[in-house]
Amino acid sequence: MNSLNSEAFVLFGQHILWSDMIGNLFGLAALALGWRRSIWTWPVQFLAGLILFGAFFGHLTGSAGKQAVVMVVALYGWWQWQRGKGRGEDGHIAVRFATWRERAAMAAAAAAGTVAVALLFTAYPKLSWDPWPDAYIFVGTVVAMYAQARGMVEFWFAWLLVDLVGVPLNFANGYAFSGFVYVIYGALVLWGLRDWWLRSRQAARPTLEGAPA
Repeated sequence: MNSLNSEAFVLFGQHILWSDMIGNLFGLAALALGWRRSIWTWPVQFLAGLILFGAFFGHLTGSAGKQAVVMVVALYGWWQWQRGKGRGEDGHIAVRFATWRERAAMAAAAAAGTVAVALLFTAYPKLSWDPWPDAYIFVGTVVAMYAQARGMVEFWFAWLLVDLVGVPLNFANGYAFSGFVYVIYGALVLWGLRDWWLRSRQAARPTLEGAPA
């Protein structure tokens, strides 16, 4: 797996690693598939996590551990979407806005999780190069994937919040390709948010009796 951490090329003075490039390209594809509500978003996310896990394992234990959690959440998402497949009018999963209770629960979990993970990273510096923003991105990613698994429109808002920190952090720590990909994530997130938002409103609109289907 050491070859995955070798340099692929140099772009604008930034050294691009094979692991960084391949893993994030799969992550980008997974986000695009999530926008289309394709169940294949989860195997692709799992594969992205597996590639990065293999690249980090043995020398960046914290990063490898984070990818292991991402793979577990991807398996959960696959299971959820298998259960909900066909509930949407077009044969895909149905999407909706979270309830206020669900939003509060996710916000509380994100805040508590970020503090807990950041303290862990601070206590064991080898687990992370920048404990607090790294913890924020990691926990935010897990929360976003959970919301996606549940078909919640808030999934896209969570990704936007992750992007706000992810872009500068990745550039600052030499993961330039991740930084570029996060910028593209931002554009995909906006398109995906619009699509899921409109679909959720359409699904919530009551059908008048006698109206054409």
